[in-house]
Amino acid sequence: MTDSEKLDLLLAEMQGMKTQMQSMKTEMQDMKTETQSMKTEMQDMKTETQSMKTEMQGMKTEIQGIRSDLRDLEHRTINIELHLENTTDKNIQLLAENFIELSNKLNQAIPAADKNLAYEVKVNYLLEEVDKLKKRSRKRKQNNVATTV
Repeated sequence: MTDSEKLDLLLAEMQGMKTQMQSMKTEMQDMKTETQSMKTEMQDMKTETQSMKTEMQGMKTEIQGIRSDLRDLEHRTINIELHLENTTDKNIQLLAENFIELSNKLNQAIPAADKNLAYEVKVNYLLEEVDKLKKRSRKRKQNNVATTV
């Protein structure tokens, strides 16, 4: 093989290597672009994660506030129940006992008043019964008139 053939062979191989190097350079550029794209996506994900963390922290704060409000409501409810049980119930019981004693004393002092109250209840009951009978009577009259027509 002559020197010029050797040089031509070397030149051809160098041309092939140059083509390969250009293709490798293009691939490297593509990889660099992909890497930049991945970095951008990672940064976006990082930003989203940070905003989610911030939102969750806000939610935790709100939940703590709600828990505090619930505890306050629970304490107030317990205080109301205790007041009802210890104060109001006892006062109502005292009033009821005193009312019974006063009613008994009034009945002893004015026996007619006790009988008048009983008669008043009976009269009211009888008036209601008379009203019911009047209504039934009217309905029957209307039904009789309707059936004869």
